[in-house]
Amino acid sequence: MPVSLLTAEQVRVAERSTGELLANGTLMRRASHGVAQVVVGRLAATGGCYGRTVGIVVGAGDNGGDALFAGAELARRGIRVTAVLLAPDKAHPKALLAFGSAGGRLGTELPRGLDVVIDGVVGIGGRGPLRPTAAKVFAEVAPSTVVVAVDLPSGVDADTGVVHDPAVRADITVTFGVRRRAHLLAGPQCGRIVVVDIGLPADHEGDPDVAEEYAPGEIRLQALTDADIAAAWPIPGAHDDKYTQGVVGVIAGSHRYPGAAILSTGAAVAATSGMVRYVGSAHAEVVAHRPEVVAVPELSEAGRVQAWVIGPGAGTDDAALERLRTVLATDLPVLVDADALTVLAAHPDLVIGRDAPTLLTPHAGEFARLTGEPVGADRLAAVAGLAKRWGATVLLKGRITLVAQADGTVYGNDAGSSWAATAGAGDVLSGIAGSLLAAGLPPIWAGAAAARVHAHAARNAASGAPIGASDLLAALRPTIRELLAP
Repeated sequence: MPVSLLTAEQVRVAERSTGELLANGTLMRRASHGVAQVVVGRLAATGGCYGRTVGIVVGAGDNGGDALFAGAELARRGIRVTAVLLAPDKAHPKALLAFGSAGGRLGTELPRGLDVVIDGVVGIGGRGPLRPTAAKVFAEVAPSTVVVAVDLPSGVDADTGVVHDPAVRADITVTFGVRRRAHLLAGPQCGRIVVVDIGLPADHEGDPDVAEEYAPGEIRLQALTDADIAAAWPIPGAHDDKYTQGVVGVIAGSHRYPGAAILSTGAAVAATSGMVRYVGSAHAEVVAHRPEVVAVPELSEAGRVQAWVIGPGAGTDDAALERLRTVLATDLPVLVDADALTVLAAHPDLVIGRDAPTLLTPHAGEFARLTGEPVGADRLAAVAGLAKRWGATVLLKGRITLVAQADGTVYGNDAGSSWAATAGAGDVLSGIAGSLLAAGLPPIWAGAAAARVHAHAARNAASGAPIGASDLLAALRPTIRELLAP
């Protein structure tokens, strides 16, 4: 089931619900043990633990306490641990005592040449950038040193994922019980996420008991897993034919610029086993590349479809407006992308209040045209706000793709890289998502599943080297095969 990503307040509610486990320090001990084990695992994989060096940057409160207790455990293993206390008078007293008793050392600055630095400055309660003293300490950490953040990299907002300047950039983030919103929204800043079970009622990858109730319109952020997508991906059943599996219509490209048409129809063919129809002046070029596509020049000749994709390379003139108006006047699911979004920005009434499913797929620039303002730092609030105002599902592209529907539900996907940031990759994404719409998936699922498979295909195609959209398209079918493998 989808993984929920919680707000800081929801995490606090989960912690308070444990009662005595929180009050007597058991949760902190379990958390610090988890941090220590992650550091030990990293050191063991690179030459062993004894005699290695670890630094800890310690803030006030429980986050610093987690780091100090972890440091005490590491010191008992023969690791040389030095802690810098940013607020000595506010350091967690029991943790500080345990750290000193285990042989941990205090210093005003971190030693040079450390193997690991633990960020225990602030946790989910942190606001704004690193303070100057903390920023100075981290600025002197060598690039080769592994940085492990406790709960969240300091300087990153827990709920919005906003990365302030300066902020810690972690190689590994160790969190407890459940994932925080920033672990997705600021994925590149968090590095690899390790979730440690500490006994919260939400210690699983599904919906936490303490966060099941959401007010109407409140944002609920989730992430689909590969298993979720594999279970929902349309595959032919015993009694299916090409029509029952979904017929998607694609309006894209032109005779002069056929690339978008070829990429989007090619992706639709690769994604499902139904049928693809194409409308546009690039009909001859599309058939030359994909003879299985039924291609015609005029919309009136298209035949029946179960969903439309409109916009990639399709132009922004009056004829494009009329095609968009005609498609959106149907009761079919419609994916609006690229040029069609530019047209829609001047005619939002074509979508606002539309009853049939609508999926808008803007990048940041197209989003700004639709709304009249930049996306801004809080991408989650921005995409959820547009979906609510327009009554549509909105997929905001990026390294972190967010797909929001009008009720406040948002699915997010971290691509894990930016290999897909190449011309034409969006056309491939539209073809995948459109085929899933035609197969009957809800727009939020079609968008989120397409984004995840698209990211996997880009990674597989790249294998460490730059790619073009054609390479991404070629990797799509093997990626789906890998996803669906038992």
